[in-house]
Amino acid sequence: MFNLFEKAIIGMALLRFLSGSIEVIAAILILKVNQVDKALMINSSLALIGPLILIATTTIGLVGIAEKVSFTKLLWIFCGVGCILYGVKSS
Repeated sequence: MFNLFEKAIIGMALLRFLSGSIEVIAAILILKVNQVDKALMINSSLALIGPLILIATTTIGLVGIAEKVSFTKLLWIFCGVGCILYGVKSS
């Protein structure tokens, strides 16, 4: 089955599964602790993980298409990801 997919696709999907699993585990932990202050700490931890998963997934995707896309377009993509991260950080 894995022979049908590119390695980059498998890597990106696995990172997204990991990210989703972390989110579900965090939700369960928030319910388990049943305290607002601890729930905020758990939620704040997710704010660190999300951008890291975004960067890693985007990097894997860009490496996968690097030979198909011009250097200028790769720079625009990196600028776009940078703008997303800046926008998330500012809010």
